[in-house]
Amino acid sequence: MGYLAEYTVHCDSLPLVDVARRVPEATLTVQVGQPNQGGPPPFAVTVRGPAPDEAEAALDASPFVAEKVRLAADADARRYRIVPATTMEEQLGPAVSDVERLRDLAATEAVLEHVEVVRDGWRQRRRCVDRAAFENYWSFWREEHSVTIHRLVESPECETGTPATDALSDRQREALLMAFELGYFEVPRGATLADVAAELGISAASASERLRRAQRALIAANLDAPGAGVQRDLIKRHTV
Repeated sequence: MGYLAEYTVHCDSLPLVDVARRVPEATLTVQVGQPNQGGPPPFAVTVRGPAPDEAEAALDASPFVAEKVRLAADADARRYRIVPATTMEEQLGPAVSDVERLRDLAATEAVLEHVEVVRDGWRQRRRCVDRAAFENYWSFWREEHSVTIHRLVESPECETGTPATDALSDRQREALLMAFELGYFEVPRGATLADVAAELGISAASASERLRRAQRALIAANLDAPGAGVQRDLIKRHTV
């Protein structure tokens, strides 16, 4: 049985934690790309919050950042492509006692879906092919620093590699992602339905229908998934 885990690794040596500390009102999310010609993989960084200029200055000042390109900016967020100055192993090596084991984590059968940089580490969502894969991450960081588990569920889709988002059509997926990026689902809303529709090039009525159908498909796919009922027991079993 596969696992879906959401947890925070408390380690201030993780990339961009210095930025989160310098600008605590900002929300930083990260997607780690593929290695480029053997070098460190680029980071796609999204910064949200009331102090975008301060956050950008903090990125410029971070020793982890070798190159930074602003890809997009609007009232809600700024998006950057960052080339790291160091590899993850070089960044974390001084902060862990078992560098070889850190290196081996890259071969674990798991997919990192989401990273939010917080002031004392990374909050992550990761899909693992089985319990052993999850235990590999959890035990390493528990021994090296500390881990807080927020959510842990058994999920068959982690084994098959078929995410619940496969229930969506391409247009539904596009609408959801656009609405999310614009802040439509935030409280208070960062964008109106008309804003989403304008970006998609469709009417507000069509955007509303597309979003409702997409949300219904996601809810149906997730609520039908077995294993959600054991979440509390799993978290208790792995709490540190």
